[in-house]
Amino acid sequence: MQYDTAAVDSFSSGATSIDIVRQIRMSSQNYQDSIKQAAKLQKEEQKLKEELEKENKKKLEDEKKKADTEKKQKSSEIPSATGTKSE
Repeated sequence: MQYDTAAVDSFSSGATSIDIVRQIRMSSQNYQDSIKQAAKLQKEEQKLKEELEKENKKKLEDEKKKADTEKKQKSSEIPSATGTKSE
């Protein structure tokens, strides 16, 4: 004989319907899946954020190098222009 409850005595106070147990298991699995998906999305977000930070650092370094180069060029041009003046 097959019963529709999980407990030995289907009329006891702690008896749970098999349908309810199945729903609990399904919702538990769905919950676990959603946690895994959320963790995966969070990893992707973090990875994108790190890549963006690397790009920004690289851009800043490039701009800094350009500014330094321009500064050196300007400083080397100024003394030569004033020192070569003769009458």
